[in-house]
Amino acid sequence: MKEISAILVGLILCFGALQGQGELAADYSKDLKKYRKDYKKALLSDERAPLADKKDIKKISFYEPNEAFIVKCLFIGASEARPFEMATFSGVTKPYIKYGELLFEVPGKGTHRISVYQSLKALKIPQYKDHLFVPFKDLTTGDTTYGGGRYIDIRLSDIEKGIVYLDFNKAYNPWCAYSDGFSCPIPPEENTLNIAIEAGELSFDDEEI
Repeated sequence: MKEISAILVGLILCFGALQGQGELAADYSKDLKKYRKDYKKALLSDERAPLADKKDIKKISFYEPNEAFIVKCLFIGASEARPFEMATFSGVTKPYIKYGELLFEVPGKGTHRISVYQSLKALKIPQYKDHLFVPFKDLTTGDTTYGGGRYIDIRLSDIEKGIVYLDFNKAYNPWCAYSDGFSCPIPPEENTLNIAIEAGELSFDDEEI
């Protein structure tokens, strides 16, 4: 990851992290539990999904909710959105643009940046035109979390006045974590974080790391 300038660090610190700001709903844990339940239901209901058995779905596990990993980010749009081909685990590539970067601080873990991408294929589908993609790896990758990295989804409408919240508690595994035969994007090298993101989905029980 590129070093973050002192000026940008100052900007992020001014915005601050979510923790301790009184902005977190009192029933967040309850809401997250429902979110994860719906996530599992979606895997069961999607005919394309690799997990069709309830016994397999029960093997999906997560870190406990952690408010420190709901981070308030400064969004910086890409100066030039050039199309590029993102590699996948199947060997094919998928067309994306780099939409911008998010600068954020994790309490006690310093300041970091992560890139946000937009699928050129998704842009052609009305219901996904607002979709932004944040694939990443961190120090838990290949240990407690899937060796191929994890994903977070956000929407363009989530960005307000240059600010967006990134909830790592909602980080999820690509389908490649459960089975072969899928073209899951590989997180670009620039999205390798040098901290342990101990939030979100854990390694699948049947995965061999």
